[in-house]
Order: sequence, then structure tokens, then C-alpha cells
Amino acid sequence: LLALDHAGVIAEIGIEASDTAGPGLARFRLASLALLYGVMPRVYELAASLPDAPLQEFIHRTKHLPKTTEAERLVVQRVGQNIFRERLIKYWRGRCPLTGIVDKPLLRASHIKPWRDCENDAERLDVHNGLLLSALWDAVFDGGLVTFGDDGIPVFSANLSEQARARLSFDRPVDLTDKHRAFLDWHRTKVFDVKAPDAPHAD
Repeated sequence: LLALDHAGVIAEIGIEASDTAGPGLARFRLASLALLYGVMPRVYELAASLPDAPLQEFIHRTKHLPKTTEAERLVVQRVGQNIFRERLIKYWRGRCPLTGIVDKPLLRASHIKPWRDCENDAERLDVHNGLLLSALWDAVFDGGLVTFGDDGIPVFSANLSEQARARLSFDRPVDLTDKHRAFLDWHRTKVFDVKAPDAPHAD
């Protein structure tokens, strides 16, 4: 019996809860130790990446850093972006959900709502405000040339050439939660088809 008390992990673990009484917010009955051992790495990945674990690490690592000058604030931002990338890699299991690419140098931690536009650090560090995309997909997503529907299927801008579309292959739709969909609604309104085609990358 696996008992969990993290609501976020319970929601995203992908296992039907048991009605067995016991500790925790929810309990999961697994048929064997092998199944239990198979689930535990995912429990850890979710617990480490879901709110508000990344935010608490950011607060801990930056509480003594100066934030007066622009240069100092950029240092703090870089700490946050590194934490965000680390946790996004855990959440997406080190794999681009579109292409299946697992080579870390080719993966980008793509904010759906960019760092500069977030209302607070909680939004900035929320893994639901991010997708782990391969470099080409990241470029078109950040540039407003592609977004995603609520079904996780890419939606291409009319400004994207047929040649580019042909290069943007994908194996499957992105598996989204309602929290992802809320951020993507912002992206569809504020970024998609809004940025100039030659706009530079700025997170």
C-alpha cells in the first residue's frame, strides 16, 4: 500500500486511488513490490518538481544575495532559471514530450509565460508554466510561431513557412494538465502570432 500526502503528486501520479482506509490524503494498492518500486521514482520526481518545492529552494538559495543593481538581479534570475530547468527536467522525465529527444544539450526549459511577465516568483518557478522542448520547438514556441491547444496538439502560425513546418515533426501531443492549459491560454493571447518573426529570444 502506497500512502501519499502531497495533493499535486496524487493528482499527477496516474494511478487510481484505493478506497482503503489509512494514512495520507490518498492510498494506492499495488499488486507487487516490483510495481511499488517502479512507481517510487516518479513519486520523487513529482514531489521535487511540483509547487512549491522549486520556489522554496529559490528562496533558500537567494535570500542572502543582493538585489539592488540590475546586475545583481540578473544573478538572482539566473539562479531561478537554473532551478526551473532542473525541476522541469525531472517533471518531464528528461524528455521532450513532442519529439522524445533526451539529449540534455538539445533540451530547453521553455517558460510558457516568460519570467519577465510573471506576477511573482511562484509563477516563475511553477513547472506547469513550462515545457521541456527540443531546441527548434523552443525557438518557434518562444517566438510566437507555434502554440498548443488544450488537447496538446501544436497550432502553427500563418507566419511559419511550409518548409519550417515540415521540419517540426512530433510523435505525440503534449500531455497537459489544467494548470498547463491556464498558462497556455495566456500564451495564445499574448505571445502566439504577436511577436515579430525576427524577435530575439528573451526569457
